[in-house]
Amino acid sequence: MKQPTSDDFLTISPRIRVLPIIHGSGDYAVRVREELLARAYDCLAVPLPPSFQEEVEDAIERLPVVGAVLQRDAVGAGFSYVPIDPCQGVIAGLRTARRERIARAFIDLETPSFEPYTGTFPDPYALKKVRVEAFAAALLPVLGPAQGQRQQRIVWMAEQLRRLEARHRSILLLCSLLDWPWLRDAYQRRLPIEEPEEFEIQLQSYRVEPATLVFLLGELPFVTDLYERGRRELTPDENLSIDGVKEMVLEARHRLRQTQPRVAQRLTPQLLSIYFRYVRNLALLDRRLTPDLYTLIVAAQQISGDDFALALADTACSYPSPTRPEEDRPLLRMGINQGDLSGWGVAPLVSRLPGQTLTWRSFQLRPKPAQQDKERWQQRWDPYSQCSWPPEDQRIESFQHHVRDQARALMGADLARTEKFTTSILDGLDMRETLRHWHKGEIYVKSIPPSRGSLEVVVFLFDVPADPRRYTHRVTWFAEHEEESTLAFFSTDPMNNLVGPGIAQAEYGGAFFLYPPRSIPDIWLDRRLDFVDTLEERLLAGAFVHSQERHVAVVSPCPPSAAWRRLARRFGRKIIHLPLKRFSGQLIERLRRVHVLNGKHVRSYAADFIREG
Repeated sequence: MKQPTSDDFLTISPRIRVLPIIHGSGDYAVRVREELLARAYDCLAVPLPPSFQEEVEDAIERLPVVGAVLQRDAVGAGFSYVPIDPCQGVIAGLRTARRERIARAFIDLETPSFEPYTGTFPDPYALKKVRVEAFAAALLPVLGPAQGQRQQRIVWMAEQLRRLEARHRSILLLCSLLDWPWLRDAYQRRLPIEEPEEFEIQLQSYRVEPATLVFLLGELPFVTDLYERGRRELTPDENLSIDGVKEMVLEARHRLRQTQPRVAQRLTPQLLSIYFRYVRNLALLDRRLTPDLYTLIVAAQQISGDDFALALADTACSYPSPTRPEEDRPLLRMGINQGDLSGWGVAPLVSRLPGQTLTWRSFQLRPKPAQQDKERWQQRWDPYSQCSWPPEDQRIESFQHHVRDQARALMGADLARTEKFTTSILDGLDMRETLRHWHKGEIYVKSIPPSRGSLEVVVFLFDVPADPRRYTHRVTWFAEHEEESTLAFFSTDPMNNLVGPGIAQAEYGGAFFLYPPRSIPDIWLDRRLDFVDTLEERLLAGAFVHSQERHVAVVSPCPPSAAWRRLARRFGRKIIHLPLKRFSGQLIERLRRVHVLNGKHVRSYAADFIREG
């Protein structure tokens, strides 16, 4: 007598093998295809009523155009539907069976209305390490008994399997993980069936609006497209549940490069590495092996701001597979448990292939305003009433004070002297001199005298050389209180980027901060500075003219040029240079953004429109 093996665990009879699946899982869709190709099956049985066969198989032929086959409820105003989803295990099985010339049997019970049910399952990514038999066995203790319509359908399908055995040698049954033990039990116990009541069956095939595919598909639309691309190009698709997420993030960065290159520039490999680790940790907190869309968007917003999060959301919901125009099928716009049907209107929808229990969560992102809104805001703009946004003022003032402290520390560095160690290490070891005299056994230390003088002006040059055609906005602003600096800067034109009513966004090209604040002439109108040629030199000349201290701190991406030093000597000033790369690139990009408000009253609601990150 043959000893039972783990392979026999999913065998219902010598001719019937069941493959319990999670509907809407790409990992299970791949597993179904592999199962059909690994064994010599001559029939595939699926848990759908026979009336659906013609419409479903016709819709499968239209893939990669995603559709749905709907049945109108005979006892209500709703509809039940079969999603024609490439990552749906039943659809993948039918698609493979048609290609391999395997008979298909639709064995579910015809019902006037479908009673939906879902379950909470482990992450199907576990199939990469766990056999499908072990995965199904692990869920047995938590599967509740079938009742009502679901029990009637299971008994009916068990009877249809017995009839199929008379015509086929090897049958593969696809069914939900929730149903398979009860279906096997009904088959072995030969439970009697009840003949269904007759009713009028109304079926219609629909094409789905691409923008609403996220509500229909089991996987993200972008990842679903990757499965379709793998099918077309014969590339591996076993690990797309993880590799697809990585490709989706890179595609989002690529799209940002086309529209917002400076935002995309912040998404360095190091930052993306941090992002993926954060996503992994959030997924594990949710007891998942792969992240869902909510996790991806939350991590993107917290790592790099709303722009990256919005680009990732748009990419995840896009389905770029080539599609052909279809005028012969009406359009369906999907929503959460409902749909807008052409010629019918909004109606409740339930899936006949229910998968994981879904939880919809909201997350606030600030989208870009429409062009029509921007034009309306621009018409209402008052050019004689402008002010800054206090949170940005506090952020950049804090940073310029930090730069001021670092520049003071450098002021006395050129006066440092080295002496032999006696009783104190003074300001630290001088490693160069110590190593030079190592053979004598002598130790040398540094002595840095207190810096003389102070710093009144800090100059930031973010873009060198600055293009005057880009940086057309040149302003001098005065402090509103004692904790603010007098500010002169050049930036992009804020009117080209209105982000809210009375709120414009620009980008600094350069700026100088005079602290403690005092009134000075507008450096962009001061005739004494007309001798300079560039924006950087004009800003530096203004800083040198109005600084009452000898030293001026200059933060720039390149060392001071000879022209800058001659300019400093002309006004009797000395440049203390700090390289821009000394500071975090993300911090600099954030500080460069400046918002111009059309009056102080705008501050009361500006936070609702200004996007952080």
